[in-house]
Amino acid sequence: MKKSLIAAAAVSLAMSGIASAESLTNALAKAYTNNPAMAAALISVKLASEDIVLRKSGMRPQVNLSATTQYSWANLGGTSSSSTSTSVNLQYNQRLFDGLKTNAQIDQARALANAATHGLRNTEQNVLLAAATAYMDVVRDTNLASLRADNVKFLRAQVSSARNRLDVGEGTKIDVAQAEARLAQSVASYKSAVNSLRSAQASYVRWMGTKPSGLNSNFKFGKALPRSLNAALNSAKANHPAVKTAQAQVEAASYNTDAALRAFGPTIDLIGSICAIDCGGGLAARGSSGSIRLTLAIPIYQGGALGASARKANLSHIRAEVDARDTVNQVEESVVSAWGGLQTSIALIESANASVRSGQIALDGVIEERNVGQRTTLDVLNARAELTGAKEALYTAQRNKVVAAFSLVSATGKLDAASLHLPVSIQSADGYRANVEDIWGELRDQTN
Repeated sequence: MKKSLIAAAAVSLAMSGIASAESLTNALAKAYTNNPAMAAALISVKLASEDIVLRKSGMRPQVNLSATTQYSWANLGGTSSSSTSTSVNLQYNQRLFDGLKTNAQIDQARALANAATHGLRNTEQNVLLAAATAYMDVVRDTNLASLRADNVKFLRAQVSSARNRLDVGEGTKIDVAQAEARLAQSVASYKSAVNSLRSAQASYVRWMGTKPSGLNSNFKFGKALPRSLNAALNSAKANHPAVKTAQAQVEAASYNTDAALRAFGPTIDLIGSICAIDCGGGLAARGSSGSIRLTLAIPIYQGGALGASARKANLSHIRAEVDARDTVNQVEESVVSAWGGLQTSIALIESANASVRSGQIALDGVIEERNVGQRTTLDVLNARAELTGAKEALYTAQRNKVVAAFSLVSATGKLDAASLHLPVSIQSADGYRANVEDIWGELRDQTN
């Protein structure tokens, strides 16, 4: 038993040796800046931006320059001959008309890029909520570990007191046995709290990228926290990135249907080429040549592929609309749940505070009565257990209140670095998208 207590005390000292404090605001800033999920979501936005350029290329000219040098020789019937030819070719190819299919594909790519942008904000919300939860888990588990360490010390004193009273004939062996049993339970409970704290610390490192130190639960939401359930629901419908993502996906599916239907129409291509130097293949034909032509193609029958593509696109559009309605329902459900969780936590904190105050008064009174022989050691142990349970409930309710508040802000779509005024640079791919959509960007990159 003594070895277990010594080990527990050592762990307690190790946990309490925290030098610098880190506020919840700074921890969220670290999560926003350092978490890999944010980096991955930002890359997804950039990937979606590249699809816009790929779609635009379908109606842009394609110009290729090629050069060929050829040396030929022959030895036939005792006669030898050789020749050298060099040609330079410039080829031009551009689709002039495709029934506006490419235009619909460009609009689809833009809608998907918008969906990816909203997805980045949704990831931002999830990261900040997970980081806040991990932060509060460490705060709660640190308090629980400290509380249970104090409980071990208290019960050790009760075991010593019970033995002393037994030695002078004022106590019984039952008192000693009961105190020792409660002490053993308390040690096991403390070890469990330490293990939970270690797990919470590992989660903290995962989201923040650093080890926790000197945490506290103070945080100001400002206007981000809604004042009523109706305000929260209205904000969620207007601002939640999951809702906006679903709406953008519906828009993209609509443009995809348009593109599939326009594939039934004709296409017109402009094809040109210019050849310089040995364009005729011999010395006598040196010079230049060129050609330009228009090609009209009308699909007559494609084995049913065009019809299947149109039907598939229409079904995808319908499914996107259904998914969007389901997303709205889920967001509304999360708002109601978070609002209820916040109100419940507030009530539980008030109840737990009252229980802690009454439990402390009861414990002090029972100890005094035990000292004059009016109460037993078991009464003291039970009073201590009630007080410890009330404090644990208080720590849990305090943690749940903060997490519920963050969950509510997340459900309303305002759990982002800008709304929370975090000291960070806002991550965005807007500049990247504008750069890659530059029509002459690729050509300038090759000439620089």
